[in-house]
Amino acid sequence: MPDRTDASPNVGNARPNGEVLVNRKWLPLVAVCLGTFMLLVDVTIVNVALPDMARGLHTTFAQLQWVIDIYALVLAALMLAIGSIADVIGRRFVYIVGLIVFALGSLASGVAPSGTLLIVARGVQGIGGAAMYATTIALINSSYHGRDRGMAFGIWGAVNGAAAAAGPILGGVLTAAISWRLIFFVNLPVSIVALAMSMKVLSETRPDRRPRIDFAGSATFTISAAALTYALIRVSSIGWGAMETLVVLAVALIAAIAFVAIESRIAEPMLDMRLMRNREFVGVMLGAVLLSVAAFAALTYTSLWLQSVLGLSPIPAGLVFVPLSAAALIVSASAGRFLHGSPRWAIRGGLLLIGIGSLLQSQLNAHSGWGALIAGLAVIGVGVGLATPTLASAAMGAVPHERGGMAAGAVNTARQLGYGLGIAILGTIFQARISHVVGEQHLSNSHGISLALSGGQTQPLRDALPRGGAESVIRHAFASGLETALLTAGILGLVAFALTVVLLRPQRQANEDRTADVGEREQGEQVEAVEAGLAEA
Repeated sequence: MPDRTDASPNVGNARPNGEVLVNRKWLPLVAVCLGTFMLLVDVTIVNVALPDMARGLHTTFAQLQWVIDIYALVLAALMLAIGSIADVIGRRFVYIVGLIVFALGSLASGVAPSGTLLIVARGVQGIGGAAMYATTIALINSSYHGRDRGMAFGIWGAVNGAAAAAGPILGGVLTAAISWRLIFFVNLPVSIVALAMSMKVLSETRPDRRPRIDFAGSATFTISAAALTYALIRVSSIGWGAMETLVVLAVALIAAIAFVAIESRIAEPMLDMRLMRNREFVGVMLGAVLLSVAAFAALTYTSLWLQSVLGLSPIPAGLVFVPLSAAALIVSASAGRFLHGSPRWAIRGGLLLIGIGSLLQSQLNAHSGWGALIAGLAVIGVGVGLATPTLASAAMGAVPHERGGMAAGAVNTARQLGYGLGIAILGTIFQARISHVVGEQHLSNSHGISLALSGGQTQPLRDALPRGGAESVIRHAFASGLETALLTAGILGLVAFALTVVLLRPQRQANEDRTADVGEREQGEQVEAVEAGLAEA
């Protein structure tokens, strides 16, 4: 992948003192970061708005899960495939098309009259987000070189962290200000600005040799991920033994086997299966998947508890997550200079803290308030700040130079897929526990009531029980469901820590298993530039 550093439109018309040169040089980065910020904010901005959505659209619990999950799932399933397509038809072109599709999906989400149409619109958003996210690294890589490239990647990494931090707060403010629909409409002016900038300052780039597009691998990966997520969400309604569950799980397994077989045999795979023989790379991938599950997947159900049970409005509910957001942003922006050259320790330590933080939050009961979450959220934030910025550089450093881009894309895919699957897995556990508690009341429609309750709709239970009794059951059921989900997240965080201890070896030992060629030295320089940029940002 050659660097196209002759992007004269980006730096032209400089004044003698160089003032315009300095300013215009960073315009491509601004254009890329605007799109990145939007697409990542939309992963979490929906969480705080879920109770309002449930009331306004009369959604089921499964529909609420899909509103969040479809976006993360499409983002993960299409990212590698669209990256391959972008190599053929042009990264700038694909990024611009992604901006347009994302804006149209945002508009459709904002006007959606039903839960089903909102889910479809969120899927369209995910397609646009995948097109943007799949091309950002390549666009930055081709727009800058040397020290500027390291700084650019550092700023881009900080924007990633800021987006995750801003999501719940922005969601709360916008939902409280007017309506939950505003969280989607706000993307439109930002998209217009990003589109205008991208068309003016981004230069088109392609590799010297156009690779073949891996349609078969893309299709089987997408089918497997979608079927597995669908089964995990549906199981809360129909059970593990239902024929539908078994058939869909079988489809997911068959598609996964087909994906591995295809990627192992074709000349230009979307994901080179030989990378899976590298246990350091496997460790990074597992860490990326489980980090998203343990750190973020339970936030959806925490938001429902804060608003539907404790009665917080959207803005205070969003502010509850500030300890996580602030800690992650501060640590990720400052820790690079102290962790240079040791990404495995940052990943291990981060996952350990994430597991501990989730376990701290799981100490809930029917009498708990929002303050019971603060310490655990802060610990998780420190863990996220340590582990997240180093995942991509660790993956790139674990593989040969020519597979660096593929490795970075695979890690981003793993993170989003982990978030999507985590929503489904923890949601199933959350709903099952609520169903058990509600079932102990021996109501005539306990299953339907428990589904409504887990979706943030408390009125059916209030109608079925005396007011005093209903409030007690609601608080107990929600706290019990959230406690079990957080406990599961904590255990998965500790499992991820244990796996990375085993799989992430010291860099010197890992290097002995790879050929010390010129490409590897260049890859090391690129990783150092990224880490240096993170430290400076």
